[in-house]
Amino acid sequence: MRVLLDSHVILWWDHDLSRLSGTQKLAIGDPANDVFVSAVTSWELGIKSAAGKLILNDSIQTLADRFAFIELPVTLRHGEVAASLPSLHKDPFDRMLVSQAICEGMVLLTVDRRLSEYGVATL
Repeated sequence: MRVLLDSHVILWWDHDLSRLSGTQKLAIGDPANDVFVSAVTSWELGIKSAAGKLILNDSIQTLADRFAFIELPVTLRHGEVAASLPSLHKDPFDRMLVSQAICEGMVLLTVDRRLSEYGVATL
């Protein structure tokens, strides 16, 4: 399975596993799965850190390297699909993650149940 981590999931995998479901932990920890982190996550969490809303002990790149997560860049197609999504969710970062998961045939690991309204596979 190919899984894409929502921003909060990568942070919880690093510091607070208790906030993830058993299914999410298994999906991330299964060596048969390809686990991706989007460039969007680094951007989102960097903005939140700069605004003082979040303290990052390590960069997202460092976390991705530590856990052998695969970097997912943003493509023009991702942008076009994100722009075409209905306005069910206002967060542009989440909309891009949904777009990437749809375009790349991934399961989005998130606790935001609203994202499944886009028809993307979620855990």
